Amino acid sequence: MIIDIPEGKDPIGYVWGEMVPGIGIAASNFSLSVYSHSTLGLREFEAARLRIAQLNGCLFCLDWRTERDGEKVGPEFADAVANWRTTDAFDERTRLAAEYAERYAIDHHNLDEEFFARMFAHYRQVEVVELSMSIGSWLAFGRLNHVLGLDSVCVLPGHTADH
Repeated sequence: MIIDIPEGKDPIGYVWGEMVPGIGIAASNFSLSVYSHSTLGLREFEAARLRIAQLNGCLFCLDWRTERDGEKVGPEFADAVANWRTTDAFDERTRLAAEYAERYAIDHHNLDEEFFARMFAHYRQVEVVELSMSIGSWLAFGRLNHVLGLDSVCVLPGHTADH
């Protein structure tokens, strides 16, 4: 971690809440809103989120699984996301979510009419906007946590800091 954290302080709470409260708290609220207000199905939500986590290399994000109504994707889902082009585990919406996340993160200048024609064949415009905002949040904040080294000290419930 490249940030000095005062003794006894939670690194995430300190960086996101105390160091720059005018920005960090707003960013945290945006990040939490992506999870609280999403209308996307769990599989497409997690396909996009996990693809960004894989590209960002954020340890915390790779370990996290979103839960909705007591449901989570299974442990094999992350492998399917990494192989989104060829997996037979995905329907077209889920495959497109993973593809969109990848292209958004590494090739956004080439998101062309052909791609969006495929997207709009399976997603409503409001869903594409929601997915775009979600991907933007995961891309920015996953990279922020990884670059600052916070992803190595985040602790999920039931896990240790060294994962």
